[in-house]
Order: sequence, then structure tokens, then C-alpha cells
Amino acid sequence: MGTTIANKNYQMPPRTAVEVYEMLPEGTLAEVINNVLYMSPAPTFEHQQILGKLFTFLNIYITENDLGECVFSPVDVYLGHNNVVQPDIVFIAKENLSIIKEGRIKGAPDLVVEVLSGNKKHDLQVKKHLYETFGVKEYFIINPADKEVITYYSDGTKFILQESKKARIKSKILRKTISF
Repeated sequence: MGTTIANKNYQMPPRTAVEVYEMLPEGTLAEVINNVLYMSPAPTFEHQQILGKLFTFLNIYITENDLGECVFSPVDVYLGHNNVVQPDIVFIAKENLSIIKEGRIKGAPDLVVEVLSGNKKHDLQVKKHLYETFGVKEYFIINPADKEVITYYSDGTKFILQESKKARIKSKILRKTISF
């Protein structure tokens, strides 16, 4: 005879890093990349200051021109089965809004902005590769120390590095240059 569990409230332990992630309290600063859980401290004041200004400019432009949706972190972006990230700013074009499901983004946003914080390699290499692999069209990385913007545009298969700019994002998708 088989064994039955008497306690109906028993929950199986998590088997993947994504399952562990989904059990964390709301607002926990964490991400999962390739089934590895990464946790980080709160961003710096300078990080949040740049993020706030840039999001305000982007969101006003996107809203006024009815281009889609723009949100800032934390918001869950699921890329495949083993990745959940929280980009600093995410833009989803109007024609791609179907990737928003059950309060989460399940698929590649059109545009992602990351403001560098403690672990620079994470944004410059690990997340860059992830965004490139899953088809993000534009990826902007901002260094809060000098406001340098590293810009990548996708050619459909890989990211192409563009000339760095100071305190300016030039989006091909939005057809707009925004200074901050």
C-alpha cells in the first residue's frame, strides 16, 4: 500500500531557484539568472535619482504619444523558465503588451535600462548576455558616477555596441533622445 500524507497543508519544497524566488516576500531585491538566485542591497541615492529623472522623461513621452507602457523596478520580467530579472526601467511597445500576464512581464521587453550599482559585472556582462539572448531590442546601461550611457541595439540576433554618451539616451524604438 502507498503512503498518504495526512497533512493537507503540506507543500513540496522548491526545486528551482525560480520557485525559491517566487516564495520571497514582495519587494525583495533579487533576481534569478540561469537558475541562480542573486540578491542585492538597496540602490544608492544617486542610482535612484538618475532612475527617477529618466523614468519621468521617458514615461511622459511614451504616454503622450501612446507608444506602450513604461515601468520602473521592481517589476518581475520572466525570460524563459530559469530567469526572473528586475530591470531598472522597462518599456513594452503597444504591439507587444500581450507579454504582460498576471501582473508580470513574461517575455522580452522592447527596451531595458539598468543603472549600475554594486555588482557592475552583473549588468555589464551577465544581464547583457541574457537580454541579448532573449531578444531585447535596446539596452542602456548608465554609470551613475559620470552619467556615461553604454548603448546596445539588437540587429535581430546580437547586440551592437554604439558610441557612449554622457547623460543622454538615444532610442531608435522611441525615435527620441532624452537627456537627464
